[in-house]
Amino acid sequence: MRVNITLACTETGDRNYITTKNKRKHPERMELKKYCPRLKKHTLHRETK
Repeated sequence: MRVNITLACTETGDRNYITTKNKRKHPERMELKKYCPRLKKHTLHRETK
């Protein structure tokens, strides 16, 4: 039931991270604070299609 998702930076739009999540337990889009190498700081990353 786990699916691969891509996390994209909300400020630059770069797709920096790939992770997995359980769709049954968390059907909503995932949001995490992750490091953006282009900006050299932590920013909000959202799940993309």
